[in-house]
Amino acid sequence: MANAINWFEIPAANHERAVKFYSQILGANLQPMEMAGVKMAFLPADDGDIGGAICSGEGYKPSAEGTLVYLNAGEDLSAPLSKVEKAGGKVVMPKTKISDEIGYMAYIMDSEGNKIALHSPK
Repeated sequence: MANAINWFEIPAANHERAVKFYSQILGANLQPMEMAGVKMAFLPADDGDIGGAICSGEGYKPSAEGTLVYLNAGEDLSAPLSKVEKAGGKVVMPKTKISDEIGYMAYIMDSEGNKIALHSPK
């Protein structure tokens, strides 16, 4: 097993609001799709890399508890972190150094009420 994770889905109560939130903080266009009654918007990932999506539909309920997903915040998470509150979220743990080798992390509440972590080397 090369990676423990091969896909993740972040639930959204309001799909359009969640897509706008993640597009703004990550500075990326999320690719929309609908499959089996589930609205999806794919987060950026290179071909063959681990990816995920914002998902809305039956069975998708945002939560601040449970599994915590760490999103790649680029080279320095200060930039996306500075956009969280303007985009409708909240910073719940500011940029915090993990170690010189691992880098930095922060926790946010997204526009839907999910607790999400951001990570970067700087």
